[in-house]
Amino acid sequence: MLENAEDLLYSGDKKDRPAITYKIEEGSVKHIFKTSIQLIIGFNAIIGQVIQSQSIDFLDITTSKAFENIQHIATKKNYVFNLKTSLDHTNEIKLDKTTCFYRTEAIWADAEFYFYGKITNAGGKDKANIHLSTEELGSITIETPKSFLKEYEDNLLYKTFGIRAIGKQHSETGEIDKSTLKFVELIDYQPKYDEQYLKGLRDKAKKNWLGSIDPNSWLREIRGGYDA
Repeated sequence: MLENAEDLLYSGDKKDRPAITYKIEEGSVKHIFKTSIQLIIGFNAIIGQVIQSQSIDFLDITTSKAFENIQHIATKKNYVFNLKTSLDHTNEIKLDKTTCFYRTEAIWADAEFYFYGKITNAGGKDKANIHLSTEELGSITIETPKSFLKEYEDNLLYKTFGIRAIGKQHSETGEIDKSTLKFVELIDYQPKYDEQYLKGLRDKAKKNWLGSIDPNSWLREIRGGYDA
């Protein structure tokens, strides 16, 4: 419940989240989590939207998985969970064996990705992974065959690479389920600015494309019936 509550309240990078404190009180079992008022207001809004839509498909992957985990426990153990906040007139939602708060599988499609960044860790005792620090997605973990890590001769750590991977992606929002990423290929990534290469591309474009059109005619065609 501790991990699920954290994901319900805050779905971003955990190192940036406000503190969350926890205690248990008497009752059936009452879990109380205390954190910033901003997170509480946000979670109250999430509960309200889930109640209204009776769906968790619109949520971030981390939050929706937390709902799924609690729903799974409720179904498997015949528990009843009531989620609410300390706000006046709070929204409250119940999860039990009769509810069905699961993500729609059809929305998550198989996809292929290219990630670029610095490898900060590689390996693992039971399950091997590569940890890649990227600018856009932060740190991501990619399941990697032990055979690849064993046979790769050079040191991977703290070097910049591209990694081709497969995983699940939301077909509507484009969000990546980072827990599903699996390694396909390592790409030697050494970006550099090559003025001569770019100049060659420009010269080629002038000959092959710009040289074959009349600029005034092309502009009139683009503008259509507009003279301005």
